[in-house]
Amino acid sequence: MEVGADLTAEALAPLLGDRPLRSYPALLSTEADAQAWARAGAPHGGVVVADYQASPRGRGGLVWEVRPERDLAFSVVLRPALSAQDEGWLYLATLRALADVLGPKADLHWPDELRDGERVLGCAGVFAELGPDRLDWAVATVLVPDVSGPRGGLLARLLGAIDARLAQDRDEVRGDYRNRCATLGRHVRARLIPMGPTGPQVAGLAVDCASDGALVLLTAAKRRIAVRPHHLGLLEPADDTSGDEVPAEITALSRLGRPPSPPAAGDGPAPR
Repeated sequence: MEVGADLTAEALAPLLGDRPLRSYPALLSTEADAQAWARAGAPHGGVVVADYQASPRGRGGLVWEVRPERDLAFSVVLRPALSAQDEGWLYLATLRALADVLGPKADLHWPDELRDGERVLGCAGVFAELGPDRLDWAVATVLVPDVSGPRGGLLARLLGAIDARLAQDRDEVRGDYRNRCATLGRHVRARLIPMGPTGPQVAGLAVDCASDGALVLLTAAKRRIAVRPHHLGLLEPADDTSGDEVPAEITALSRLGRPPSPPAAGDGPAPR
């Protein structure tokens, strides 16, 4: 089998029907291509897939690896009817869709991973372009490592699951997500963008996932702080949060939508 033969437009056409498709043997990044396509008017559901990506990125610009003939990575253009404050809900819907297809018993790890024990079954990133009071469009990017067999069928099932979750009642999606979220009930530390030794961070017990996709932390001072996916740089275990204090900027971020964007790394806008 030639490289990427299972992801060519000819191979995918019977599986995806009339869904708008861009398929490449190799690409710098499906996310970057999908963003450019969205800005040019791509319809909801348009998908970009490549057998190999030279510079794939996940949530917040995290570096991914996409191996030819082994991994499935794609980006889908979304035009949901969401307010600008609710963009993080797309993480709940996308991750829950991955669980529907990849792992009926796997755990969701907020905000972007599906795991079976320590093994990552899939992960996602969401980039949203915001208007004055609502989303203009978004791009959800998905990586599934170590796919066995032709990847086209899996791509079709994942896209169908994402469509179904986006069409579902938001509270139902949130409830299904919470039931599978292994992050809840754990003490964690959220290091926010911009990352660095003196960057903002907050620690506490993860007690809920909010309707806008935020993880709600109960701090040692009994304050509830909402951390949104697009603010997060790194989430790590925190064994002892009794001495942690919540910086003022974190409290502000829990009330506001999006902080000032950090400088972009490379081409294109800064990842969110």
